[in-house]
Amino acid sequence: MAALCVSAQDSTSIKVSGYAEVYYGYDLSRPPTGVRPDFLYNHKRHNEFNLNLGVLRAEFARDGVRATLGLMAGTYAQYNLAAEPAALRNIHEAHVGLRLSRTRELWVDAGILPSHIGFESVIGLECMTLTRSMVAENSPYYEAGAMVSYRPNKRLLIAGLVLNGWQRIQREPGNQRPAFGTQLKYDNDEGTVLNWSTFLGSMGADSVGEWRFYNNFYAQVEGENSGMVLGMDLGFQQARFRGSNSDELIGWLAMVGVYRARVVRQWWMVGRVEYFFDDRAVVTSGITALGVSLGVDLRLNDRASWRLEGRFFGAPEPQFLDLDGRASQANVAIATALCVKF
Repeated sequence: MAALCVSAQDSTSIKVSGYAEVYYGYDLSRPPTGVRPDFLYNHKRHNEFNLNLGVLRAEFARDGVRATLGLMAGTYAQYNLAAEPAALRNIHEAHVGLRLSRTRELWVDAGILPSHIGFESVIGLECMTLTRSMVAENSPYYEAGAMVSYRPNKRLLIAGLVLNGWQRIQREPGNQRPAFGTQLKYDNDEGTVLNWSTFLGSMGADSVGEWRFYNNFYAQVEGENSGMVLGMDLGFQQARFRGSNSDELIGWLAMVGVYRARVVRQWWMVGRVEYFFDDRAVVTSGITALGVSLGVDLRLNDRASWRLEGRFFGAPEPQFLDLDGRASQANVAIATALCVKF
């Protein structure tokens, strides 16, 4: 990361940084299309070396004004931003902010922002596991809109957002209703984080008007030689039936637990257990599955890591494919990645 600070009198700072994550994944069901299950968006390709995410990022700050621009490439952008216009698919983030108070940490930021939901991001080196959890893959990684944030002290963050929708830069066709979000986060700078985030918005065209309400909770504890995070997400959405004025409220649930520990020196072991329940196909094609993963990380330093992970999905109904292309209740894959910040 390169940084330029002009002087103490002129408080201008410019930082340029980057991130690259190259991976190889092998799905034991050997999908003929070369694409892993449809509810995954990171590390998507089977039996090939590829770039999951490459980001170049510039940050500017001066006298109560800040701005960030990040451009990206990789299979994450290819699959997760497929619904966006082509001109927007390579924007990782692009936002500007103004400080609203000289004496307090009160800011308004607007543009394409990182999601306020969840403990995982697309920057793999910032996550405990090589791959992302099912709940992270099926909730927003990014959002477009405006956010007002306030820090009454160094440990507490309070934020409110007005958004274009559920992980949308450009609105869905026929949708002109704003969506809303909130975040309440406690971080003691000693490894303990408690977070509650919400989303409220209309899905689809306004003529349909199916409202979605989402809650994300997580608690994280991080130490010098171990770390743990527990998360639970609960969502509800209206289901309006064609030709009827009656609505039904349907929901989905996700739970995840991750634990990692240093084994020796730079070597770490990482385990994850997760459960995703979406039998009414609200945010997936109807996936209900239990997931287990086990990984090994070689953390060379804070900016570089080599990672290896095995991952298993099991479902009560056949929701995957086996080697012969028949429906199966299980899916197994192995992935490895090199992650570097610069």
